[in-house]
Amino acid sequence: MISISTLQSSMKNQGGMNRRLWLAYCSSLAATPILGHQVSGAVTSHPKFDSDPFALGVASGEPTPNGVVLWTRLAPKPLEPFGGMNRDLVEVSWVIAEDEGLAKPVRQGKTVATPQLGHSVHIEVEGLKPDQWYFYQFRAGDAKSRVGKTRTMPALDSSPEKLKFAFASCQNYEQGYFTAYEHMLKETPDLVIHLGDYIYEGKGKDNQIRKHLGNEIDSLDDYRIRHSQYRLDPHLNTMHAACPWLVTWDDHEFDNNCADDISEEKNVDAATFLKRRANAYQAYYEMMPLRKRSLPQGPDMTLYRTSKFGRLAEFYILDTRQYRSDQPNGDKASPLNDETRKASNTLMGSRQGRWLKSEMLQSQSLWNCMAQQVMMGVVNVSRDEAEKYSMDQWPGYLAERSDLLNFVETRRVSNPIVLTGDIHTNWVNDLRTDDRDFNKPIVATEFVGTSISSGGNGQANSPFLDVLKSRNPGVKYFNNQRGYVFCTVTADRWKSDYRIVDVVTTPTSQVSTQASFVVENGKAGAERIS
Repeated sequence: MISISTLQSSMKNQGGMNRRLWLAYCSSLAATPILGHQVSGAVTSHPKFDSDPFALGVASGEPTPNGVVLWTRLAPKPLEPFGGMNRDLVEVSWVIAEDEGLAKPVRQGKTVATPQLGHSVHIEVEGLKPDQWYFYQFRAGDAKSRVGKTRTMPALDSSPEKLKFAFASCQNYEQGYFTAYEHMLKETPDLVIHLGDYIYEGKGKDNQIRKHLGNEIDSLDDYRIRHSQYRLDPHLNTMHAACPWLVTWDDHEFDNNCADDISEEKNVDAATFLKRRANAYQAYYEMMPLRKRSLPQGPDMTLYRTSKFGRLAEFYILDTRQYRSDQPNGDKASPLNDETRKASNTLMGSRQGRWLKSEMLQSQSLWNCMAQQVMMGVVNVSRDEAEKYSMDQWPGYLAERSDLLNFVETRRVSNPIVLTGDIHTNWVNDLRTDDRDFNKPIVATEFVGTSISSGGNGQANSPFLDVLKSRNPGVKYFNNQRGYVFCTVTADRWKSDYRIVDVVTTPTSQVSTQASFVVENGKAGAERIS
């Protein structure tokens, strides 16, 4: 539910808004969907469809050593309200097997797809073997989904030799094709981590590569249709079916540059804003392979969590949007002034911050990775003599950043790594408790991945890199092209390969490795390799 602090903050900031906020909150709760096994009423066991109800594909996520989430959504007409479904409860069967032909099933069952959850299905399979690949499929009536492939994580006390995964973010449908996923697929990653901006919420524009349907999205139907339009992309659809995903959001899954219940636009009433957020969060849950623990309650949804790959790597998947305080300095690029240093500024919120520290203290993993949204490196991006730092990123929240990195340093968290999206450019940053003090030791390394398509084609390295390095001692790499980052993790080192696609404005493109960086076990800081 909405936290007391959120309600108090909104009442204080909006003056006289408390009744309206409570009404919006209660309205959102009343609309909270019911889980499949709790529904009542007649269930359609043999539905008939005029077109493929599994057009949105299949996906898996949240793998553990003995389980995984299997996802699909019934939508024979995905770009229409309700996905072309009526309000019936529909029986869906599922099977997970050791072989692609599904001749060796290990678990199977039936569930109910409900209209309350947009006829989405989230199966939490248990009782699987650790560190093993599986195949799965759904069926509704005579219709069958494609066969998906997924895997479990290694046993918690095991020491896997290698982990291969890709991370990505920022896939604006209008600004380019998702060709990067076609190349990612060929690398057969163990998993994919998506760091946010999975969809974009804006009104459809003419003269783009592709066009969003409708106006800026606001209602639950709007968000469902926008997600469906993205998921119908064949490369994204196929990549979801190829391995498990770990997902988190940034701002565009809801509204650009949002900060908790505060809009970037002026005079937006908090109650209306939270009602829209409830719609965005429900649609996000419906379309992602998430566990029931992330089921939204009105405009609140818990996404921060851990995922462990044996004792080799532990991922702390963060949410730096839902709980953050408003961006300082009016969210305009600014010097590091008193506003950026306020102790009350937060990206994570106090509860998530305490949780993160607690999880790190208990970690037995060799590599400890924070998978999050906005750049942690404190980077002066001015092209002249001025000082300009992004207020939407960690430089606007310096006290919290310093406290977190000081904790990592003093508690000697093993091999800390930060993965970041959002910024539509590639970076490698060595992080210090104070990035402006070159004499301080390196605490962690940040790998920032560019966009899948947002921003169009981009360009190769520019002279701006030299300017960045001269003013920012922690910056090791900068590139403004599209693609993803492919990581190979062993006990000895973490290797990040920056995969670049030539163009995103045409349906086909070549991929190349623009740069590779490694972090050696026990030695903070990234080094470029040929």
